[in-house]
Formats: sequence, structure tokens, C-alpha cells
Amino acid sequence: MLGKLKALLGGKSNKDKALPEKLTIEDEQRILETGSDGQKQALANRTDARPEVLYYLAEHESAEIRRAIAQNPSTPIHAAEKLTSDEDVEVRAELARKIGRLVPGLKPGEQTALREKAIKVLEALAADQLPKVRAYVAEEIKSADSVPKAIVDKLARDVEAIVCGPILQYSPLLNDDDLREIIAAGVSGGALKSIASRALVSEAVSQDIAATLDVPAISTLLTNPNAQIREDTLDQIIDHAQTVEDLHAPVALRPQLSIRAMKRIAGFVASALVHAMMEQAELPEEQAEELLERVRDRLHSERVGDDEEDKLAKQAMAYFEKGALDDKFVHDQIEANRRELLMQCLAVMADIPAKTVRQIINSKSGRAVTALAWKAGLAMRTAYELQTKFALVPKAQLLNAKDGRKYPIDDNELEWHLSYFVEQAD
Repeated sequence: MLGKLKALLGGKSNKDKALPEKLTIEDEQRILETGSDGQKQALANRTDARPEVLYYLAEHESAEIRRAIAQNPSTPIHAAEKLTSDEDVEVRAELARKIGRLVPGLKPGEQTALREKAIKVLEALAADQLPKVRAYVAEEIKSADSVPKAIVDKLARDVEAIVCGPILQYSPLLNDDDLREIIAAGVSGGALKSIASRALVSEAVSQDIAATLDVPAISTLLTNPNAQIREDTLDQIIDHAQTVEDLHAPVALRPQLSIRAMKRIAGFVASALVHAMMEQAELPEEQAEELLERVRDRLHSERVGDDEEDKLAKQAMAYFEKGALDDKFVHDQIEANRRELLMQCLAVMADIPAKTVRQIINSKSGRAVTALAWKAGLAMRTAYELQTKFALVPKAQLLNAKDGRKYPIDDNELEWHLSYFVEQAD
């Protein structure tokens, strides 16, 4: 009666009670013959269970029990061999995780028979029909230097990015010849990105990646500080980047650019990126001004047609009427290189003609640009961003904030600087 009451209340029956702390042979035999699936699964999880017991449970009809066997570090290797062809993918996946961790720790000559069998299991899992299983193997052995090279080579050439990716990015067993051969054979963009992300990418491998014209891989290569890129390779990338906006930021912010490369890059990237490139390079003032002058000349010559200008003016007014024109909006337009739209928006905000805004931006005067920002109701921090990233004001002409955030000159002087341009327009 008490047993029935416990069962009704959710208590464990004698058949499902926890296994004893220390198992005897009789305990194991009883569980195998008459125990519940719950008890058998608990037994399958026990690292102190006898190898023959775990081997027997490796053939159990319950996939959960077989998964427990696959995970158990005490499972004998001949049971693992059996599980490589298990019908349940999760069983094989768990086995892949475990064997992937085991093999790198088995040094050559150490338990030779065990290592050979474990490698056979690993080879079988690395050839599994499902990418998920192969991916678990790749993830576990990606950084190992004591696994068979043949397995690494096979995984590195896998068609699935989740399988080859970790190996291509991390494996110390792949040399330049291997990587170049893989690239030459034609691989997915994901695989190329993995190669470009390696801790060290040689000049030869960088050249091969650049030659593919794969934008995500080249972008990854440029942002990898440990990728060695020859000047001629960088020239090819710069040529490609001129018409590919996704490469503008990576190539402009590539560390240790030569002044020659910077001049080329400044010929097509946004003004905000030119400013960031110069800040990173810490150019001498004379070189910086020469670079800025090139960019200014380019920007002055870049004009939209009258129809496009009218369209942008209407768009600016619509933003104004919605109350969308604020400091964040201006910052976003600068970063997105929407120069013409921002000119029109500043004209609406400051209530002056767009032609006058353009003259102010092109003036190289930090005070004039600051006055424009003030008239537009913007914060001094935004005024400084307009000076540096948008108008490309020379360093000597920059107007810095007072106390980090205030306008450094009074309203009368700001109005005076602005009136000079407004009167000219009249």
C-alpha cells in the first residue's frame, strides 16, 4: 500500500530507485536482466561500470542509453567502433565529441593498440554522411598537432563550411602548400574567410586569397593584423576596392599602410574613412594636409544633377517635418557617406541655402563649420565631427570644444562667421 501511495505521489518505485554508490557484479547483472530503462541509462552513465556491461548496453534499443554509452569516457573502444554506424545521429555526434578529445591526447607509442583503434573510430566519424557529426570531429581536433594528417586533410577539404572552417582556421598541421592547393581547387567563401583568419597568413597565401576577388575573405584578410600582404597584392586589392564599397573600411583601416597606398585609397573612400585612416597612421601634418587636399579636390568635383538635388532637398524637408534631424542623424549620415543628403539637411536645419552650406563645408574654416553646426542646433561634439570627418578642416584650423562639450566662442562671433557666407550668397 505504501509503495502504491508513493508511486501515485510521484515517488520512485524500487525498480527506478537510484543505483548504489558502489556497484557489484550482481547489481549490474540484475539491472541488465530486469532493470528499467531509467536504471540502465544510469548504469550507462557510470564510469565504474565494467567494460563488458557498457559494451552490452551499446546495442540497447533505446537511443538515449546508447548516447550515454557514447559519452561515457569508460566505454571500451570496441563499443565505440560499433557506435560509429549507429542509426541515431546524436549517438554518433556524442561519440565524435568524445573521440575527438581522446585521440589528440594519445601520443604515438602510448597504448599503441588503443590509439590505432581510436584513430579508426575517428576516421569513420570524419567520413560520416551527416555534416553535424563531421563538424564535431573538426571542432575537437582543430588545434591538435598529434592527430593523423590524413584526417585533417580530409576535413579541410570538406564541402561544408561548418566542417572545414575550424580546421582551415586553426590546424597547425596545414602548411602553405596545403592552403594554396585548397584555394586553387576552389572553395566556398566561408572556407576562404577561415583561411584568411589564421593566426599567421603568409604573403603567398594572401596573394591567392586576393586573386579570388571574394569580398568577405579579402575583408577578413585586411582586418587580420597577422596577415602578411605584399605591396603588389595590396595594389590589386585597392584596384578591386574602388568599385566595392564593402572593402572601403577594411582597406582604409589596414594597419601600417604606406603613404602611397593611403593616397590611392583616399581617392575613393568616404571622408570619414580618410580621417580615420589618417588618425590611425598618425601622419605628419604636412603629409596629412597633402592627403586632405586630394580628397577635398575630389569631393568638390563630385556633384549630383539638378533633379537629384531637388529630390534630396524634398527628402531633407520630410525628415525635418518628422523631427528626425538631430545630432545622431548627422552622425549617421557622415558615417554612411551621404554627403549630398547631409548638405540639404544642414541647409534646412540652419535655414540657409544649400549653396551656402556647400561653400562653408568647402571653406576649410573650422570656425565657419562650427558656426553652421551651431545655427543648425547641433551639439559642439557634432560640430567637431563635421569639421574633422565631413569638411576635412586642416588640423591647424580646427576649433575644439570648451570643457569637452561647450561651444568655445560666443553666439555673436558664431553669427558673424556665418554671416560672412550668407552675405556672399545674397
